Amino acid sequence: MITNDTICAISTAPGIGGIAVIRISGKDAVLITERVYKPVRKERLLTDQKPYTLSYGNIIDEKGMIIDEVMVARFVAPHSFTGEDTIEISCHGSLYIQQQIIALLIRNGCRSALPGEFTQRAFVNGKMDLSQAEAVADLIASTSASAHRLALNQMRGGFSNELAKLRTQLLDFASLIELELDFSEEEVEFADRSKLIDLALHIKMVICKLADSFKVGNAIKNGIPTAIIGETNAGKSTLLNCLLHEDRALVSDIHGTTRDVIEDTTVLQGITFRFIDTAGIRDTQDKIESMGIERTFRKLDQAVIILWMIDATGMNENIIRSAGRIIQHCEGKTLFVLLNKTDKLTGQECEEKRELVESLIPLKHSILFISAKTNQGIDYLENQLVTAASLPETGTDDVIVTNARHYEALLHAQEAISRVLDGLHSGISGDFLAQDIRECMHYLGEITGQISTDEILGNIFSKFCIGK
Repeated sequence: MITNDTICAISTAPGIGGIAVIRISGKDAVLITERVYKPVRKERLLTDQKPYTLSYGNIIDEKGMIIDEVMVARFVAPHSFTGEDTIEISCHGSLYIQQQIIALLIRNGCRSALPGEFTQRAFVNGKMDLSQAEAVADLIASTSASAHRLALNQMRGGFSNELAKLRTQLLDFASLIELELDFSEEEVEFADRSKLIDLALHIKMVICKLADSFKVGNAIKNGIPTAIIGETNAGKSTLLNCLLHEDRALVSDIHGTTRDVIEDTTVLQGITFRFIDTAGIRDTQDKIESMGIERTFRKLDQAVIILWMIDATGMNENIIRSAGRIIQHCEGKTLFVLLNKTDKLTGQECEEKRELVESLIPLKHSILFISAKTNQGIDYLENQLVTAASLPETGTDDVIVTNARHYEALLHAQEAISRVLDGLHSGISGDFLAQDIRECMHYLGEITGQISTDEILGNIFSKFCIGK
């Protein structure tokens, strides 16, 4: 997958800005750059430039025309991000200038970088393992302080170090077992079974702890899934717009306006929430609307927090009819019942509505009075959401799993080490123990890339942005 080509790409965000950075990496990075770059100090060549310093000059095309005044940084292998000779050109942020320089580099021997190819080369050249490489993408995509801390810790090797300790312990474990196999005829036992059981229990405990952290890590990385449900015209889309502070969903007095799921994220007090506006629940003969309602219930199953919107001015038999089905999907989740449009009710009427809701919904829930149209009670709702999220404080040294691929591998490793423990207790032969130990090591190695395939690598790095 990785070739000896010299690659180039724009590494800054797409669009117009003050400056843009163009990255070039490969064995001919300096040679190709020298063909198009002329330092102001003409007597100096780029190869004479001291590594990790900047020089000032011009990018010049084949006709001798100046494209831009630039600053050029030189990084020498293996002490660069990719582990290869690397050049970074800082030019003005004009789209025209960026594209002209890229085209000029390609004409002089570069190839356009594939998505994530710079990071993939860093992985192949041993600058980072696979979990650290994936953390690079997470760091770029982080939208909250917690997500940033977790990605930074993983990129620095926090997760990798934890896995390395486990693999070392497993390797020692396997070595003792396999040594016994070499002397099977003498029935020599090199490994104290009680100590092996203690070691296997410790390894299983660490793996289980890492796997269990995925629930928190996934919420921090992707946002806590929060479904907004209720009847048509209860104010769900208006609430979504309030929480996102933008007109994300279409709002209308016409029933059934929202026929599909609308999702978007926002950060409340440092915690990312993924709000899901769903189709209004009602009896309908409309085929498209019915499909939207079925999607509503599927999203309910995925949500951690549910905001059940009820139009407090029109509580009627429809709510009673739909309550039973909704309640089935709310069990075990944090449920807020939002009585909306209460700006049109008196205090006595609000209390009567509360009593009615209490009689209809047997699940543990909180009742909040809001008006999504006037923003009444929205600040209090946001505070309650943050409290309900109950995410633990994360520090720079915390090892928390945020990647679904890592989580799946940990589950397989957990199954393998559980079989090892069962085998130790039942006294099975060493060859079966060794097989399960190797399988556990295999899945831990998949996470860091010690065991990988081109297909897995291609899938991971294809999701990166071009230029990283």
